Amino acid sequence: MDWIQSWKDTLFLLLDDVPVSLREVVASIAIDGTSATTIIIDSRSEEPLSRAFLYNESCPDALPLVKSIAPAKHTVCSGSSTLCKLVSWWNSYPSSKESAVLLHQADWLLWLLHGKLGVSDYNNALKVGYDPQMDSYPPWLLSQPYSHLLPSVQDPGTKIGCMKEDIRTQFGYPKDCLVCTGTTDSIAAFLAARATQPGKAVTSLGSTLAIKLLSSRRVEDARFGVYSHRLDDKWLVGGASNTGGAVLRHLFTDEQLEKLSEQINPFEISPLDYYPLQAVGERFPVADPKMEPRLHPRPESDVEYLHGILESIARIEAKGYKLLKDLGATPVEEVITSGGGSKNQKWIKIRERVLGLPVCKADQTEAAYGAALLAMKGACENATSD
Repeated sequence: MDWIQSWKDTLFLLLDDVPVSLREVVASIAIDGTSATTIIIDSRSEEPLSRAFLYNESCPDALPLVKSIAPAKHTVCSGSSTLCKLVSWWNSYPSSKESAVLLHQADWLLWLLHGKLGVSDYNNALKVGYDPQMDSYPPWLLSQPYSHLLPSVQDPGTKIGCMKEDIRTQFGYPKDCLVCTGTTDSIAAFLAARATQPGKAVTSLGSTLAIKLLSSRRVEDARFGVYSHRLDDKWLVGGASNTGGAVLRHLFTDEQLEKLSEQINPFEISPLDYYPLQAVGERFPVADPKMEPRLHPRPESDVEYLHGILESIARIEAKGYKLLKDLGATPVEEVITSGGGSKNQKWIKIRERVLGLPVCKADQTEAAYGAALLAMKGACENATSD
């Protein structure tokens, strides 16, 4: 799969999908992308220097070196961190690297629109080692031979520039349409849910399970895949598991999921104990690149099987929130649900029972809504400064 070309094609399809009558009034654009999905570009040719490193890929070859330079328990001390991917590429790429630039998925897509190579945001840059508290890259990272690849970092929702003329004229967007820095998909989902008080949490049930808890205290521990994103003067503490909707889609069609879910009694405890993964490896609440999927034994009843999988994912979610509390984060009081899994009311009831907390569906369940809020922020700040 040529992921880079696929993402570019999808971006242009989305630009073309906006109704023509609305394009002329679009003031700004921001994009959310998958955290730790990494692309390395040649700044001269503007072509990729390797295939894309996906969010869930682990680079264990680079981990010992990263652990030797980073503080203990730092976010980058995980095989799937952006820094491990950068170091792995650096050590294996045979040609000149002096014109290389590292971009995250959202950075690269936004670059296609604004044309200024090497701009990121402090949410995407976290897993390459950016320190959101100091608002800079730390000295231990800047002293490395590959530090020139690191992108410049701005606040999410900050104006980068206007849309490139060729893109603008091709699709019919206004001359002053801004392109703003983006964020990660789970941060965008949190913003969309409008959770504003410490103790409020958002679980994103997309292809993976990502949890974010608004906390007064910053918490990080790479041993468990726990990290904190800055959100103004508070912290979004959480992690992302490799379990989630992608496993369900692999086993069931959407129609089967809907029909089987209707037959589940969410108040009954499932005796089945699974660890639903699509492939070997887990990031959170246990960082174990060798963890094997566990989806057996499979009962004869598909209803029981689906019930067991949904409940097992809920247990992983509960373990994640308990871990955040044990590490010192503000205790969770309420969980808001976003992503495709939020449509499954039986699953919400199962999770409410397993978590022992109020669980509800977000009014806005799409991460893209959170990205749109950042775009609006950028447009408002630009109007104020003008």
